[in-house]
Amino acid sequence: MPGPKDIDGSAGVPTFYGKELRWKREQAGLTQQELVEGSYYGASHLSEIERGERRMPPDLAEHVDRVLKTDGFFRRRCEDVRKARLRGHAWYFEKALEAEKQAQTIEEWSPTLLPGLLQTEPYARAVVEAALPLALPDEVATKVDGRLARADLLKSDLKKPLFWAVLHENLIRQPLLRPTEMAEQLMHIADLAERRRIVPQILPLSAGPHPFMTGMTAIMTFADAPALVYTEGLHSGEVLDDPALVAAYQRSYDLLRAVALSPKASLAMILDAAEDYRNGKHSP
Repeated sequence: MPGPKDIDGSAGVPTFYGKELRWKREQAGLTQQELVEGSYYGASHLSEIERGERRMPPDLAEHVDRVLKTDGFFRRRCEDVRKARLRGHAWYFEKALEAEKQAQTIEEWSPTLLPGLLQTEPYARAVVEAALPLALPDEVATKVDGRLARADLLKSDLKKPLFWAVLHENLIRQPLLRPTEMAEQLMHIADLAERRRIVPQILPLSAGPHPFMTGMTAIMTFADAPALVYTEGLHSGEVLDDPALVAAYQRSYDLLRAVALSPKASLAMILDAAEDYRNGKHSP
């Protein structure tokens, strides 16, 4: 039976941390289950930390330090991992960033910007530069890299959450980029849809008033935890976990989905818009 896949510790702080954790555990002759015994966490949780896919909670780090006798090493490094995971993202997005990596489904309503998980590099850069006009190039690059790193979630073979996005037609009709770049951005979305990685729906301009006339919202469901809702404004964001409130958001999203175009018709509209941008026929 083949051993566990090697972890590339050079890929970043979380994977370096995870590789060190696995090395220390194996040196101690412990299985993942044996290491987490006496804590509130399971072996699968520890496995994801060792692969650099999940942040180590401080109480689990303290438990690991006691069992492995590592003199507080893992507890001290928790903050480094947290900062590395947040690189390029606002502090208020931390909980949502962690949650989307574990989600079974992500349903997003995006009325003003294409979702971060779907953005190409030029689109992400345009958004960051518009929001932070005085930012230095290094700061812009860090934030763009952070946005693009999130998109790896849709490329991974380990986890494939169902990502369902309802996008306002304005997002594909009003060019935020040069025509060729807009065409590439829309083709990127179309490619993800054609490969069955996402389900996009377009809310047409003709829909008029609709059941979800507010800002960006993402609803996440999980295999072993209650659903969450993340809402975001210009300079703030909030994760909601009250069951009644989450259920209300889910109902509103279902109603929104009902007035949007079908996935098939939406994909056709996205492809048509991309072709128009390529041929210089787009309507500003």
